[in-house]
Amino acid sequence: MKKLTLLLSFAFIGIQTFAQEVYQSKAMNVRFFSSTPMEDIEAKTANATSIITTAKNDILFMMQVKSFTFKSSLMQEHFNENYIESDKFPDAKFIGKINESIDWKKEGTYNVTVTGKLNMHGVDKDRTIPGTISIKSGVISVASQFDVACKDHNIQIPSVVTEKIAEFVNVKVSGSYNLYVRPEKK
Repeated sequence: MKKLTLLLSFAFIGIQTFAQEVYQSKAMNVRFFSSTPMEDIEAKTANATSIITTAKNDILFMMQVKSFTFKSSLMQEHFNENYIESDKFPDAKFIGKINESIDWKKEGTYNVTVTGKLNMHGVDKDRTIPGTISIKSGVISVASQFDVACKDHNIQIPSVVTEKIAEFVNVKVSGSYNLYVRPEKK
């Protein structure tokens, strides 16, 4: 957690240098779902963090993979120890740029794509991810759904369990951002 906080602090410093407005979310929702004829696997977290810099349309998204909770503690243990290796690769992150022009001061809903690097399991993958940005009463909300191929991030699935774990995992992300206010110096 200290590593995540430190990284986000450095990101804020860099972003504040170049941008006029920064929005943050400390409670992004992430859900992934994998379906096979043998078994469905679902996990959720509400502990992801994200920053949007409106002047440059930059976005940073980060989460600790151990924050995912499963319906079965055994699934959670196997996910962390055998597949995602969360002790070795504790974070997943996405750093990218919103491709479309957005009037951040105007209320509305915008269909967007975000291009950047998705890092999971220590592997960077160039991605363009679709999503929706809504602005209402000064609050920015985002929603996105996309698939991640396990092989793209060198996540090995043993042949013994290939019938239980899908090659592609569906990911849903949603959350709201508020204007970041830099703390007063004491």
